Amino acid sequence: MGLPQLVYWLCDLLMFRLLGWRVEGQLPQVPKYVAIGAPHTSNWDFFIGMAAYHRLKIQFRWYGKHTIFIWPVGVLLRAMGGFPIERAHHHDVVSVAIAKFKREDHFILALAPEGTRGKVDKWKTGFYHIALGAGVPICPFALDFEHKRVVCGQLFYPTGDKEKDIAHLQDFFRQFRGRHPELGFPPPNH
Repeated sequence: MGLPQLVYWLCDLLMFRLLGWRVEGQLPQVPKYVAIGAPHTSNWDFFIGMAAYHRLKIQFRWYGKHTIFIWPVGVLLRAMGGFPIERAHHHDVVSVAIAKFKREDHFILALAPEGTRGKVDKWKTGFYHIALGAGVPICPFALDFEHKRVVCGQLFYPTGDKEKDIAHLQDFFRQFRGRHPELGFPPPNH
């Protein structure tokens, strides 16, 4: 067992076996999609996400803030599918991701539309432009701390009406509470 697999296994052991989390919903049966995870309100979200992907046997890539990819942790994060992004600089990440989707037969890109654990008043829309440009669906994965579950929602195919499509996706997430609900966007219904 390599180091990344050990980390996945430890996350699974902690979150699902010891703390009682579970996964609900049907995993998409398509080879390519953009997975979005929300609400993103704590550092625990990363470990829960890793555990869920391990449990579901999903191989995926993800973008993360470049400052978390410092040595020696950065080596492990890259081996776990991470790709550092400098958010202060424009690197045309959307075009790079679209090209990757077009080149690969199987590719899943996991992103947090909030872009940070802190309070935001809107989502970053790169995930939407990637899915639309690559012609792939979006699969929402909700982190529900209130009921200790990761919920896999229905695949959503972007229509090109960005405002309407994002509002639809946000409606799915409103029913779930992050670890710090006051930081989540969109805010929960309850």
